[in-house]
Amino acid sequence: MAAIASPYGFKPVNLIGGLPYAGSTRMIPIASGFGTNIYNGSLVYVLAAGTLAVATSTGADATTNGFPTGTTNTGCVGVFVGCSYTNPSTKQKVFAQYWPTGTVASDAVAYVVDDDRAVFQVQSAGSVTQAALGANFFLSAAQSTSTGSTFTGNSTTAVVAGSSAVTTTAAFRCVGFVDVVGFSTVGDAFTDILVKFNPGYHSYSNAVGL
Repeated sequence: MAAIASPYGFKPVNLIGGLPYAGSTRMIPIASGFGTNIYNGSLVYVLAAGTLAVATSTGADATTNGFPTGTTNTGCVGVFVGCSYTNPSTKQKVFAQYWPTGTVASDAVAYVVDDDRAVFQVQSAGSVTQAALGANFFLSAAQSTSTGSTFTGNSTTAVVAGSSAVTTTAAFRCVGFVDVVGFSTVGDAFTDILVKFNPGYHSYSNAVGL
């Protein structure tokens, strides 16, 4: 519930303009042995080698092209929602909620919501009022190998709380609120909001090359 801190990462709900999200994803390779957990709902980007990585900045500064640090990236490509790979021990195909760090699998692929028009539900790290509609937000803390639960496989990423903390270079725009009677409402202690990528933070809306 939005009355308690229970962040769950970014969950796709629809497309900008109210069009339904039909569950489409893009498959992007994960390098065998990639050494960071990638949780469902985490923000991800593509490395220069063409494989997936977790975004490890807050997205507060446009000069980092969204989240990844360095200059050989094109910004975030979207949100990770699962993966598949051949288990190195059992040799069975696995469809997983999250990527376990260090897994050795040459056929590993991630499923990524990469539509730059996608609207995502995310929890804030504090109360957000109606006045924040249209304000810009960034992550409350950089994502890391521990930004999630290996039990549920879900991310625990959240965004900053309140419009007073945002800047014009932040990664996301608040386009709405989750208002469900008995569950979530505007101004709750840990408000659930709806956001979309701001131009320049999504890989498909900037011109930075690999």
